[in-house]
Amino acid sequence: MTAPETKTLPLRLRGLTRRFQPGLPPVVDGLNLDLHGGELLTLLGPSGCGKTTTLRLIAGLDTPDAGSVLIAGRDVSRLPPEQRGVGLVFQDYALFPHLSVLENVAFGLTHLPRPERLPRARETLALVGLTVFESRAPHQLSGGQQQRVALARALAPRPALLLLDEPFSNLDAGLRYATRQDLRRLLRLSGMAAILVTHDQEEALAFSDRVAVMRAGQIEQVAAPEDLYLHPRTAFVANFLGRSNLLSGVASGKVAQTPLGTVELGAPGAGAVTLSIRPEQIVLTETGAQAQVMSREFGGRSTLYTLQLESGQTLLMQTHAPASSQEGQTVRIAVRGSAHEVDRP
Repeated sequence: MTAPETKTLPLRLRGLTRRFQPGLPPVVDGLNLDLHGGELLTLLGPSGCGKTTTLRLIAGLDTPDAGSVLIAGRDVSRLPPEQRGVGLVFQDYALFPHLSVLENVAFGLTHLPRPERLPRARETLALVGLTVFESRAPHQLSGGQQQRVALARALAPRPALLLLDEPFSNLDAGLRYATRQDLRRLLRLSGMAAILVTHDQEEALAFSDRVAVMRAGQIEQVAAPEDLYLHPRTAFVANFLGRSNLLSGVASGKVAQTPLGTVELGAPGAGAVTLSIRPEQIVLTETGAQAQVMSREFGGRSTLYTLQLESGQTLLMQTHAPASSQEGQTVRIAVRGSAHEVDRP
């Protein structure tokens, strides 16, 4: 008989709940989530949605009021962090200033025989490209290099799962991009499953195999980045994962009648619907609906327009063409591609 899938999953959360004060809503509320082998998953959401608390419950830094945390098929819900086989990387790096780079990486290897610790630490430093800095103190490294040391220290024990809590937030934009790319490459090489916590939508989309959007302690939607962006299930997901226009319409089969005219639907519908339309889907036409340009923001590679329909509703339009429409000008617009029905909040 084939072993049940729960035994092979790096992580399975079931009914996970954490309440900090009696009488108040739980910070994490009956959360269910599966993480697959080698998968990079991001918990994304606004401040206070429960994503960091979820990470702390997985790591053993907090204890759930209800539910279970299974790592590699083992229930670790009541075990301390050091018995869970989990690696942690924090936003502040948490390196020991009095230890060298090599000593920092070797710090978590006390479970190995002493002769094996430094070779394992050097092997992991080579993986992150920092072998030449092994004798330096953390303060002698750049922010990106310190983050790599923190990553090496988390990877050296070869944990079953890596947890990353806003690991790039202290880096400037350019270094943030490069470090994120390096981390993704290293995790792919190691084959390790990882969970990233962030409130940065672009970071979540670029890093992940799947993104779980959280709201009020629950997962609103979990999907591959492309599916999440193109097919949001709710207005909250549509608006949190980039800008979105919410347009009312009446659906009949694969089209809907809207203030912008007939719009193609991604899935057949019937009756009153609310559609999510991305700003890049709004295009200038010769014969479309009439709108007035209220404002425009030039962003280099694109221009973002705020438009107002005759009904008074405002829409966002993003174009990569040279900015040509001026504030106060009347234009005609239509929808390119298909729109997707979403649930209102």
